[in-house]
Amino acid sequence: MFQKSISPDSGVLLVEGNESKINASIHMLLMKFDIAAIWINDDFQVVDSVLAKRWKLLYLPKSPARYILELHSTRLGDFRDGDQLRFEDA
Repeated sequence: MFQKSISPDSGVLLVEGNESKINASIHMLLMKFDIAAIWINDDFQVVDSVLAKRWKLLYLPKSPARYILELHSTRLGDFRDGDQLRFEDA
């Protein structure tokens, strides 16, 4: 939240306890830069994505999600609703 920028090759994966629209919501208060927010369900399918603008109060996914992937804003075009993802240990 207090970073000044995010690298195009890094991001944050937030994990909720279960699928939900409310629990998977994000806010951009105090953010200094826009991000690509990607919501992913239990089946690792992209259910929504948005360019989250700094200082916007609330973003909710269109469908329930368990994972929220936050990336550099230029990465938004890398994901489309319905994409199937796979997470691997790095």
